[in-house]
Amino acid sequence: MYRKPPSSQEHGRTFTQEARRAQIVEATIETLAEMGHTKTSFTAICKHANLSSTGLISYHFVGKPQLLREVTRTIVARAGTLRTSRVVRETTYRGKLVAYIASYFDFVDRYPAHARALVEIAALVRERPSAELDDVARSALSVESLVTLLEEGCRAGEFRIADPPVLALTVQGALDNVVRHHELFAVAELDHLARELTEIFTRCALSP
Repeated sequence: MYRKPPSSQEHGRTFTQEARRAQIVEATIETLAEMGHTKTSFTAICKHANLSSTGLISYHFVGKPQLLREVTRTIVARAGTLRTSRVVRETTYRGKLVAYIASYFDFVDRYPAHARALVEIAALVRERPSAELDDVARSALSVESLVTLLEEGCRAGEFRIADPPVLALTVQGALDNVVRHHELFAVAELDHLARELTEIFTRCALSP
Protein backbone atom coordinates (compact mmCIF):
# COMPACT_ATOMS: atom_id res chain seq x y z
CA MET A 1 0.00 0.00 0.00
CA TYR A 2 1.31 3.43 -0.96
CA ARG A 3 2.09 5.66 2.00
CA LYS A 4 2.34 9.40 1.52
CA PRO A 5 5.74 10.78 2.62
CA PRO A 6 5.60 12.97 5.72
CA SER A 7 5.04 16.65 5.05
CA SER A 8 6.77 19.59 6.72
CA GLN A 9 3.57 20.13 8.68
CA GLU A 10 4.00 16.72 10.32
CA HIS A 11 7.47 17.82 11.42
CA GLY A 12 6.07 21.01 12.96
CA ARG A 13 6.23 23.49 10.07
CA THR A 14 4.36 24.00 6.82
CA PHE A 15 6.12 24.59 3.52
CA THR A 16 5.05 28.23 3.75
CA GLN A 17 6.64 28.57 7.18
CA GLU A 18 9.85 26.94 5.95
CA ALA A 19 9.95 29.34 3.01
CA ARG A 20 9.45 32.32 5.32
CA ARG A 21 12.24 31.14 7.63
CA ALA A 22 14.57 30.74 4.67
CA GLN A 23 13.64 34.23 3.45
CA ILE A 24 14.47 35.70 6.87
CA VAL A 25 17.78 33.81 7.02
CA GLU A 26 18.84 35.05 3.57
CA ALA A 27 17.82 38.61 4.46
CA THR A 28 19.88 38.39 7.64
CA ILE A 29 22.90 37.21 5.67
CA GLU A 30 22.54 40.15 3.28
CA THR A 31 22.09 42.61 6.15
CA LEU A 32 25.15 41.32 8.00
CA ALA A 33 27.22 41.49 4.82
CA GLU A 34 26.13 45.02 3.90
CA MET A 35 25.74 46.69 7.30
CA GLY A 36 27.89 44.69 9.70
CA HIS A 37 26.82 43.01 12.90
CA THR A 38 26.50 46.25 14.91
CA LYS A 39 23.74 47.55 12.62
CA THR A 40 21.97 44.26 11.98
CA SER A 41 18.68 44.64 13.82
CA PHE A 42 15.29 43.02 13.28
CA THR A 43 14.17 46.32 11.73
CA ALA A 44 17.04 46.29 9.22
CA ILE A 45 16.36 42.63 8.40
CA CYS A 46 12.69 43.45 7.83
CA LYS A 47 13.64 46.02 5.21
CA HIS A 48 15.80 43.49 3.36
CA ALA A 49 13.10 40.83 3.51
CA ASN A 50 10.24 43.24 2.70
CA LEU A 51 8.40 42.13 5.81
CA SER A 52 5.64 44.27 7.28
CA SER A 53 6.67 43.79 10.90
CA THR A 54 9.53 42.57 13.07
CA GLY A 55 6.92 40.36 14.71
CA LEU A 56 7.13 38.09 11.67
CA ILE A 57 10.77 37.43 12.54
CA SER A 58 9.96 36.88 16.21
CA TYR A 59 7.27 34.39 15.19
CA HIS A 60 9.90 32.15 13.57
CA PHE A 61 12.94 32.89 15.75
CA VAL A 62 12.85 33.40 19.51
CA GLY A 63 15.37 36.21 19.69
CA LYS A 64 18.50 37.15 17.78
CA PRO A 65 20.70 34.28 19.12
CA GLN A 66 18.37 31.67 17.64
CA LEU A 67 18.32 33.52 14.31
CA LEU A 68 22.13 33.73 14.28
CA ARG A 69 22.34 29.99 14.97
CA GLU A 70 20.26 29.26 11.90
CA VAL A 71 22.19 31.77 9.79
CA THR A 72 25.51 30.24 10.88
CA ARG A 73 24.25 26.71 10.28
CA THR A 74 23.11 27.69 6.79
CA ILE A 75 26.42 29.32 5.84
CA VAL A 76 28.62 26.60 7.34
CA ALA A 77 26.57 23.87 5.65
CA ARG A 78 26.83 25.57 2.26
CA ALA A 79 30.57 26.12 2.61
CA GLY A 80 31.01 22.55 3.86
CA THR A 81 29.16 21.07 0.90
CA LEU A 82 31.35 23.01 -1.53
CA ARG A 83 34.53 22.07 0.34
CA THR A 84 33.68 18.38 0.60
CA SER A 85 32.84 18.13 -3.10
CA ARG A 86 36.37 19.30 -3.92
CA VAL A 87 38.33 17.55 -1.16
CA VAL A 88 36.88 14.06 -1.69
CA ARG A 89 38.05 14.01 -5.30
CA GLU A 90 41.70 14.20 -4.23
CA THR A 91 43.72 11.06 -3.56
CA THR A 92 46.64 12.64 -1.67
CA TYR A 93 46.58 14.76 1.46
CA ARG A 94 48.54 17.47 -0.26
CA GLY A 95 45.82 17.52 -2.89
CA LYS A 96 43.17 17.64 -0.17
CA LEU A 97 44.88 20.60 1.52
CA VAL A 98 45.11 22.40 -1.82
CA ALA A 99 41.41 21.68 -2.43
CA TYR A 100 40.50 22.89 1.07
CA ILE A 101 42.21 26.25 0.50
CA ALA A 102 40.86 26.57 -3.04
CA SER A 103 37.32 25.81 -1.86
CA TYR A 104 37.48 28.72 0.59
CA PHE A 105 38.20 31.17 -2.23
CA ASP A 106 35.64 29.45 -4.41
CA PHE A 107 33.04 29.97 -1.69
CA VAL A 108 33.98 33.65 -1.34
CA ASP A 109 33.68 34.07 -5.10
CA ARG A 110 30.32 32.28 -5.39
CA TYR A 111 28.74 33.47 -2.15
CA PRO A 112 30.41 36.77 -1.18
CA ALA A 113 27.55 37.85 1.09
CA HIS A 114 27.64 34.54 2.96
CA ALA A 115 31.40 34.79 3.45
CA ARG A 116 31.17 38.37 4.75
CA ALA A 117 28.25 37.50 7.00
CA LEU A 118 30.20 34.66 8.62
CA VAL A 119 33.12 37.02 9.25
CA GLU A 120 30.69 39.44 10.90
CA ILE A 121 29.24 36.70 13.08
CA ALA A 122 32.74 35.62 14.12
CA ALA A 123 33.55 39.24 15.00
CA LEU A 124 30.35 39.51 17.03
CA VAL A 125 31.02 36.44 19.14
CA ARG A 126 34.60 37.58 19.76
CA GLU A 127 33.53 41.07 20.81
CA ARG A 128 30.46 40.08 22.83
CA PRO A 129 30.97 36.57 24.21
CA SER A 130 27.91 35.17 25.92
CA ALA A 131 26.53 31.79 26.90
CA GLU A 132 23.65 32.30 24.43
CA LEU A 133 26.09 32.49 21.54
CA ASP A 134 28.55 29.77 22.61
CA ASP A 135 27.31 27.31 20.00
CA VAL A 136 27.33 30.03 17.34
CA ALA A 137 30.95 30.82 18.22
CA ARG A 138 31.99 27.17 18.04
CA SER A 139 30.39 26.79 14.63
CA ALA A 140 31.58 30.10 13.14
CA LEU A 141 35.16 29.71 14.38
CA SER A 142 35.56 25.96 13.99
CA VAL A 143 38.62 24.54 12.20
CA GLU A 144 37.79 20.96 13.15
CA SER A 145 37.59 19.64 9.59
CA LEU A 146 40.98 21.14 8.72
CA VAL A 147 42.56 19.72 11.88
CA THR A 148 41.25 16.29 10.92
CA LEU A 149 42.67 16.63 7.40
CA LEU A 150 46.11 17.63 8.72
CA GLU A 151 46.17 14.87 11.35
CA GLU A 152 45.23 12.23 8.78
CA GLY A 153 47.94 13.57 6.48
CA CYS A 154 50.47 13.16 9.31
CA ARG A 155 49.39 9.59 9.99
CA ALA A 156 49.69 8.82 6.28
CA GLY A 157 53.25 10.15 6.30
CA GLU A 158 52.61 12.99 3.85
CA PHE A 159 52.72 15.78 6.43
CA ARG A 160 55.07 16.45 9.27
CA ILE A 161 53.36 18.94 11.57
CA ALA A 162 54.23 19.39 15.23
CA ASP A 163 50.81 20.79 16.18
CA PRO A 164 48.02 20.38 13.58
CA PRO A 165 45.46 22.50 15.50
CA VAL A 166 47.88 25.45 15.58
CA LEU A 167 48.58 25.15 11.85
CA ALA A 168 44.85 24.85 11.17
CA LEU A 169 44.19 28.08 13.07
CA THR A 170 47.02 29.76 11.19
CA VAL A 171 45.67 28.65 7.82
CA GLN A 172 42.12 29.77 8.62
CA GLY A 173 43.31 33.07 10.05
CA ALA A 174 45.33 33.74 6.91
CA LEU A 175 42.40 32.89 4.67
CA ASP A 176 40.06 35.22 6.55
CA ASN A 177 42.54 38.10 6.65
CA VAL A 178 43.64 37.81 3.03
CA VAL A 179 40.03 37.89 1.85
CA ARG A 180 39.25 40.86 4.11
CA HIS A 181 42.30 42.71 2.80
CA HIS A 182 41.31 41.86 -0.77
CA GLU A 183 37.84 43.34 -0.22
CA LEU A 184 39.30 46.58 1.12
CA PHE A 185 42.19 47.07 -1.28
CA ALA A 186 41.69 44.59 -4.17
CA VAL A 187 45.44 43.88 -4.18
CA ALA A 188 45.21 40.78 -6.39
CA GLU A 189 42.78 38.37 -8.01
CA LEU A 190 41.34 35.73 -5.72
CA ASP A 191 42.80 32.88 -7.75
CA HIS A 192 46.29 34.39 -7.40
CA LEU A 193 45.84 34.74 -3.64
CA ALA A 194 44.65 31.14 -3.47
CA ARG A 195 47.74 29.89 -5.32
CA GLU A 196 50.13 31.87 -3.11
CA LEU A 197 48.57 30.69 0.15
CA THR A 198 48.44 27.12 -1.13
CA GLU A 199 52.18 27.23 -1.88
CA ILE A 200 53.00 28.68 1.55
CA PHE A 201 50.99 26.21 3.60
CA THR A 202 51.77 23.07 1.64
CA ARG A 203 55.45 23.86 2.15
CA CYS A 204 54.78 24.16 5.89
CA ALA A 205 52.94 20.85 6.04
CA LEU A 206 54.79 18.53 3.68
CA SER A 207 57.05 15.88 5.12
CA PRO A 208 60.63 16.08 3.74
